[in-house]
Amino acid sequence: MGRAADPWMWMLGALIMALILGATEPVLANDISCDNPSATTGSSESSDSSRDLGGEAEAGEDTRSEDDDSSSRIVNGSDCETDSQPWQGALLLAPRKLYCGAVLVHPQWLLTAAHCRKPVYRVRLGHHSRSPVYESGQQMFRGIKSIPHPGYSYPSHSNDLMLIKLNKKIRISHSVKPINISSHCPSAGTQCLVSGWGTTSSSQHNFPKKLQCLGVKVLSEEKCKDAYPGQIDDSMFCAGDKDARDSCQGDSGGPVVCNSYLQGLVSWGDFPCAQPNRPGVYTNLCRFKKWIHTTIKNN
Repeated sequence: MGRAADPWMWMLGALIMALILGATEPVLANDISCDNPSATTGSSESSDSSRDLGGEAEAGEDTRSEDDDSSSRIVNGSDCETDSQPWQGALLLAPRKLYCGAVLVHPQWLLTAAHCRKPVYRVRLGHHSRSPVYESGQQMFRGIKSIPHPGYSYPSHSNDLMLIKLNKKIRISHSVKPINISSHCPSAGTQCLVSGWGTTSSSQHNFPKKLQCLGVKVLSEEKCKDAYPGQIDDSMFCAGDKDARDSCQGDSGGPVVCNSYLQGLVSWGDFPCAQPNRPGVYTNLCRFKKWIHTTIKNN
């Protein structure tokens, strides 16, 4: 009898072991969850060298995003007038942790830099100060879908743009409303306005209390390519001036507005920021208007 029972005991043990292994199978970190739809679309490529606050920039490169308090912001700008940039958005990791800017281009869609991609998005609109304290007119959202441009490449930061769909439509007000994207590419000498909460000093962690605005001038393609040999393509343009004014880390994905139209997004530049003959580099949105409208329509 003992010998006859051995195979049954072996099979029972094998069954118990299979059940244990099945119950303890690990869930991979990149598994897609229904609670995190923002991770389900677009390229899986992410950047560690952009001007968001999510990663460390390579030597000589500044990607203008803010993470781990390792970044800087608009240098030598000034406080924006309240509600003067109602399309300006903030991407947050926590109530006090802004890591990138964004721009409202549709009642339910934001544009930001592709290198600002994260698994989850907390979005704040209509808020003037950097403080997490509630402000009249502010609106809070979740990003439920992110779609980086399929041509985005790292580390060159070509095609550095991404759409984020909000969990609901905004309430249009004097504090929150979309901006139209320019159909025309920028010409040299055009005066534009950049805004963001990025650091105000590239060498120190000095963060502004209020949204900063900065006037910059679009540079010629020749000057842009001279400043960054072999690094500039049609998806980018340069803007800056001679007075050490520049966007910087924490400003990534924020708006460049020229003649009341959205012309570009803060993308990358040299580090430290605001160096002579080393202008900021911005995503050239005139090249992507069709892709933006088609993507919004199809999603």
